[in-house]
Amino acid sequence: MAAVPRGPRSDPPAGARFFCTAGRGLEPFLTREVRARLAATQVEYISGKVFFTTCSDLNMLKKLKSAERLFLLIKKQLPLNVSSGSKGKIFNEMQRLINDDPESWLKAISIWKNLELDAKKEKLSQKDANPLKRKMGENDVIVAKKLETEQMHEIRENKECQLEKQIEAAALEQGHRITKRQEFLEEDLQKDAVGSRTHSDLTFRVSCRCSGAIAKTFTAQEVGRVFGIALMKQFGWKADLRNPNLEVFIHLSDIYSVVGIPMFRVPLASRAYIKTAGLRSTTAWAMACLAEIKAGAFVLDPMCGLGTILLEAAKEWPNCLCLQKVSILLFLTFHLGKSLS
Repeated sequence: MAAVPRGPRSDPPAGARFFCTAGRGLEPFLTREVRARLAATQVEYISGKVFFTTCSDLNMLKKLKSAERLFLLIKKQLPLNVSSGSKGKIFNEMQRLINDDPESWLKAISIWKNLELDAKKEKLSQKDANPLKRKMGENDVIVAKKLETEQMHEIRENKECQLEKQIEAAALEQGHRITKRQEFLEEDLQKDAVGSRTHSDLTFRVSCRCSGAIAKTFTAQEVGRVFGIALMKQFGWKADLRNPNLEVFIHLSDIYSVVGIPMFRVPLASRAYIKTAGLRSTTAWAMACLAEIKAGAFVLDPMCGLGTILLEAAKEWPNCLCLQKVSILLFLTFHLGKSLS
C-alpha cells in the first residue's frame, strides 16, 4: 500500500472526520491502512471501530480493504448514564445529542452532500469520456477510408465533395446534440448544488445498535424513535424508512455514543470479484498482508479452499503470481513422476 496524492477538485474541505467498523482483531490493520492509503491523521481506535481524518474522496475511501463499513462521523462522546434515572431523563439525554449542537449536524450534512456531488460529477465525466474516445477512433477510420477512396477514385471528386458535406452536416448535428446533453448535465449538477444548500427537504431513517447496559433498558426501535422525532423537530426532515436520502447510524454502548452517516449502501467488505462466500474478505486481506508480499513474488496457498486469500493478494499486489493448490499438486505430480521414471 502506498499513500496516493489527493486531487484538488474532489476533496472534502479541510479534511473530514470518518470512522470505519472492523472485525475483532483487525483494528490495527485498519489503522495502518488508513494511514498508508489515505494519508489519514488523528487516527485512533476502540474495539470494533477506527476513527480518522482525511481529505480523500469517495473513490479512495472505497478502496479500504480491512474495513467493514465506512461512516462520516457526526458525534462521538461518552456513554449515556443509564444506571440511575427514569426513562424520560435518559430519553432527554439522547435528544441532547442532536439539540445541544445542531451546527455539527448541519456541517456533517454539507460535507456528505459535497462528497456525493463530487462522486456524481466524476461519474458523469467518465460517461462523457467514453463516447469521445469512440468518436476519435471512428474519425480515424473515416479519414483513412477517405484517403484511400481519393487515391482509387480521383475521377469522382464531385461525389466525394457531396459526401464530405454530408459528413460535416452530420458532425455538426451530432455536436449540437452533445452540446445539448452537456447543458442538461450542467443543469442537473446546478440543481444538486442548490439542493445542497438547503437541508429541510431531506428524507431520513435511523438505524440503531445498542449494546451493554443500555441494551437491557431500551430496544433499538425505541432509541430510533426518540432520535427520529428529535431530528424531525430540530431540522424539519421527513422520515422515510424505505427509500431515504439519508441514513443516520447510532451506536450506544457502555464505552461510547457514536453517531454517523453511512457513506455507501453496500459494505466495503463486499467484494465484486468474490463470487462465492468463503473466508471473510477482510480477514483474507489481513492474512495476505502478514505475508509481506513483494512485487514479482510467487504466492502459494496449498490449503486455499475457495482461494479468497489468493484473490485478495492478486487484487492488492497485481505484480505477484498467485498459485492455487491444484497448480501446485499438478506441478509436484509431474516432476515426481518424471524423476521416478
